Amino acid sequence: MAPIGVFDSGYGGLTILKDIVNLLPEYDYLYLGDNARAPYGTRSFDIVYGYTLQAVKYLFSQGCSLVILACNTASAKALRTIQQRDLINIDPQRRVLGVIRPTAECLSQYTKTGVIGVLGTPGTIRSHSYDMEIAKLYPEYHVFSHACPMWVPLVEYGEADKPGADYFVQKDVEALLTQSPDIDTIVLACTHYPHLYDKIRKFVPQHIQVICQGDIVAHSTKDYLHRHPEMESKCSKSGTVQLLTTEDSTKFGEMASLFLGTCHSAKHIIL
Repeated sequence: MAPIGVFDSGYGGLTILKDIVNLLPEYDYLYLGDNARAPYGTRSFDIVYGYTLQAVKYLFSQGCSLVILACNTASAKALRTIQQRDLINIDPQRRVLGVIRPTAECLSQYTKTGVIGVLGTPGTIRSHSYDMEIAKLYPEYHVFSHACPMWVPLVEYGEADKPGADYFVQKDVEALLTQSPDIDTIVLACTHYPHLYDKIRKFVPQHIQVICQGDIVAHSTKDYLHRHPEMESKCSKSGTVQLLTTEDSTKFGEMASLFLGTCHSAKHIIL
């Protein structure tokens, strides 16, 4: 038995981890942030795939049987290849899950017009992963996307709540909304973006829903464990959270304590 692994390119996935821990506090979690090589959003498919596979293999080496990619870019550029090509060679009994499919699955609970807006990193938007996943589930829906290259740096450098962030948020929100007057649901397709939620909400009309992924992924994880008792039985249950980072562990621990709301230390690793 071992922890549930959670991976992100940096701090953003902590928003996912927080909601999973709140819903499923009995399990153990091992979080890995690849801060030394973040952000992933502007990197090529091959680079993101290679980095993500390294992280997944590391979490497997720590005993994790289930790894959640709490990163939209990694889910978009690496998840399918890892699931279809790599797991069979590494260990067919282990599983890697992402954040895109559970987010797409829940859209019918929010939209009335079937017109969806997606805000994400350049990598996620260029991958068209949301367009394809939504088309599989809801072929009648229309999806409009816009890349926000400045949003992750705003969060990473502590500028998310500063007045200067308003310019970038307003510009990108307006660029999305001008694509269709019928958008009634916006997906924040990056785990950093909840830290900009209040500013996003300021520039989005009240009738439009804005979806954060944390609660969605948490409930999807709970459902997955319920439907797969053979995997659930491999997950240890002592209620612990361990944090790993490829960057400075002191800084990561401080940031994680802010993200998670409780004091945490982190350990530095090399991938």
